[in-house]
Amino acid sequence: MFFYMYTYWWSYIIILPGILFAIWAQVRVSTTFSKYSRVASRSDWTASDMSRMLLEKYGCAVTVQPTQGKLTDNYNPKTGVLSLSESTYNSNSVAALGVAAHEVGHAVQHERNYFPLKLRSVLVPVVNIGTMAAIPLVLIGVLLEWIIAANQEVGAAFISIGIICYSLATVFALITLPVELNASRRAKKMLLETGVLEKDEVKDVSQVLNAAAMTYFASLLVSLLYFLRFLMIVSQFRRRD
Repeated sequence: MFFYMYTYWWSYIIILPGILFAIWAQVRVSTTFSKYSRVASRSDWTASDMSRMLLEKYGCAVTVQPTQGKLTDNYNPKTGVLSLSESTYNSNSVAALGVAAHEVGHAVQHERNYFPLKLRSVLVPVVNIGTMAAIPLVLIGVLLEWIIAANQEVGAAFISIGIICYSLATVFALITLPVELNASRRAKKMLLETGVLEKDEVKDVSQVLNAAAMTYFASLLVSLLYFLRFLMIVSQFRRRD
């Protein structure tokens, strides 16, 4: 019993660093965006107008529209819609232009069939189904091992499939990282190539996009730690006196 309680509490303690890192990353991206949202660009482009210009220049048939919230900017490859948040849409700040250009970067990835983006899009429904099925599959496997000794191999197979399903969230986070980093690189290159921002302004954009990138590193770390916690719990339930 002591071993079970020890493992149970350690399963929570092990994810604490990831949660703290994720909180720090969110605070950092919020404060960095707020700082550079007060710095107006010299070109005076608004994020929405700039996005439409870049999309046309790089051959992307994408609609730009406003959406509610702060830092809720996103590009949906299924609908071909680039949504800019209230804090971005009509702003001419270097922060807003950087965030909008990052989303345009995703649209350019889609237009040019960037493989990691295509792979991530394919994985979305698989990950959603897999993460929902993981725990039931493991529970079935554990019950088969406990209750029907003759079906230990079948139970182990269920558990293995459940673990693989649960790991899909970590795989998704891992694939998301290069997609986001590539979109940021494209954003800075486009801003310079088109003259929307000057070199010193792009350095400010880098601060914003680098802060945003930390949230994706944090997501990957949290996902890895939750997966490790899941393995510890599964191991605990499979252990029999």
